[in-house]
Order: sequence, then structure tokens, then C-alpha cells
Amino acid sequence: MNKVKKRFHIVVHGRVQGVGFRYYTQQQASHHNIVGWVRNNPDETVEMDIQGEFPEAESFISAIEKGSPYSYVEKVDRKEMADLKDYNSFHITH
Repeated sequence: MNKVKKRFHIVVHGRVQGVGFRYYTQQQASHHNIVGWVRNNPDETVEMDIQGEFPEAESFISAIEKGSPYSYVEKVDRKEMADLKDYNSFHITH
């Protein structure tokens, strides 16, 4: 049985810059077999576009909502995207 792939655009609000949050995100992506990217935004949010199989994508998002040890996640905006991208890895962009 094939697993369903899902793609999400996510913006994380809170104390998520300067606390290792993007590296935590990259570790979680590796753990959950997620591909895509993550970056800091000028408005102090962290933005990501992720893709993975269900339910691993949901588990990844739960880990993001929990946050890294030194972060404080106030809010997570997520939108499921209809189209899939041709990502083959997960990386931090600047």
C-alpha cells in the first residue's frame, strides 16, 4: 500500500530565531523523512515548506509545535498545499 505524500507551508511565531530552531527543524526533518526547506524571515518568524508521507508529516509538525529546547513557539500557521514539489533533501536557506 502506498503512503500518501503531503506538502505544507508553515510559519512559526514566537522566540524561534537565534535559539537553534532551524537546526532543530533540520534534525526533526531527518528523523521523520521530511524534505523541503526552512528559513528565518525579517519579521522574526521562521518559515518552511515541507513535504513527507502521512503520518510522518503530522509527527514532524507536532515536533515543530513543541519547539527546540531554547525556543518558545507561540503559534504555528500551516497550510496544506495541493501540489507536490520535487524536493530530494531538507535544507536551511538564509
